[in-house]
Amino acid sequence: MSNQSLDVTRFFPQGDAVAAAEAASLSRMARGMQGSKILQIAYEVQARIKAGHDVADFTVGDFARSEFRVPDALIEHTAQALKDGHTNYPPADGLAELRQAIVAQAERELGLKYPVDTVVVGSGARPLLYGAYRCLIDAGEKVVYPAPSWNNKNFCHQVGAVDVVVPTTPESNFMPDVKALEDALPGARMLVLCSPGNPTGTMIREAAMREIGEYIVAENAARKARGERLLYLVYDQVYRNLTFGDFSHVTPVGVVPAMAEYTLFVDAISKCFAATGLRVGWMYGPPHVARQVKALMTHMGAWAPRPEQVATAKLLNDAPAMKAYLEHHLGGIHARLDALSRGLTAMKAEGLPVVAIEPEGAIYLSVRFDLLGRGGLNTEDAVRQYLLEKAGVAVVPFSAFGDSKNRNWWRFSVGAVSVAQIEACLPRLREALRSVM
Repeated sequence: MSNQSLDVTRFFPQGDAVAAAEAASLSRMARGMQGSKILQIAYEVQARIKAGHDVADFTVGDFARSEFRVPDALIEHTAQALKDGHTNYPPADGLAELRQAIVAQAERELGLKYPVDTVVVGSGARPLLYGAYRCLIDAGEKVVYPAPSWNNKNFCHQVGAVDVVVPTTPESNFMPDVKALEDALPGARMLVLCSPGNPTGTMIREAAMREIGEYIVAENAARKARGERLLYLVYDQVYRNLTFGDFSHVTPVGVVPAMAEYTLFVDAISKCFAATGLRVGWMYGPPHVARQVKALMTHMGAWAPRPEQVATAKLLNDAPAMKAYLEHHLGGIHARLDALSRGLTAMKAEGLPVVAIEPEGAIYLSVRFDLLGRGGLNTEDAVRQYLLEKAGVAVVPFSAFGDSKNRNWWRFSVGAVSVAQIEACLPRLREALRSVM
């Protein structure tokens, strides 16, 4: 055997041959699939930072280690679990002690008593959201979701669903009400909502949630009478512990109890404990749906690592430790959102073309820059590049979240910046806005 290594590059299609190879090789789904626009922008920004540019990075919904740390207890329990030999496969639906801790937390914090067999644990919320799509939706069936929202268009593509996008407005806090949904929901199989919202940082109100829940219950009663397939609500509440001021998290089952039959909750430690890389999420809902999501997990292998499951169970069962951490964590997030909101509101008062919506929850601020058509900025990407290069401010447009109506709106995510970085970038942003007036 030769000691010379084999360069296999010559066996791969190059240039004009790539398109033909893709057509001959990839599935229809894969050929139409697009990578995350959010991550594409974030990687570009990270490259700019590594090149030495001063950039306040508001792009990714993640946390910088220098700014936000996971709870010490989570680190200690994970390390101990590794030492104790928890390094083999977990059950496909999650460790029993973690599922018990999840239902105990739901009862303690949300007033909802769910059986343990309704819970499925996964490697973060993402595979469980995909699991809901895969287990409920057949190709050609309708999925309804508001815009802007996170990743629903891509999930629809992956399962062959017909996606029905419901526009929202700043006046409605970028949340849909039943009037906005009633034309879209007939014949639909799934409605997907997230509150507090990504990318908006706004929350659905109790009255709106009640009307939506009552509509779904009545709709499903009629469908049952006609022998038709049912409408489900997937409710993403991964930011539920991150709310500010007088704003309170509400759940569909909490305001319309009969919605328990039709609601799949999705939650995780990723945002409320700054633990995006530890990959522990969960879903609970009707047991006949949960069983099939569990079955899917046996094939996907998308379960959370066993040591992190052990640690998460211990943390969720320690209410005082959770409370102490969340008070500190929420304070840091709110300080950043408040500094950003106050700075942008001051710019608006000066007559500059910017509007910021008061932060209500999550780690995001919704901001409008009326820059299109000014100073030669004729495209959204030109505006993004201008803010990045002129002000050192990196943001993501609402169009990356499936929103084609709310032009000029941008998401600011504050998990990777300090208050000092925010205060330093505001004068640069003010000058950039003045320059195009």
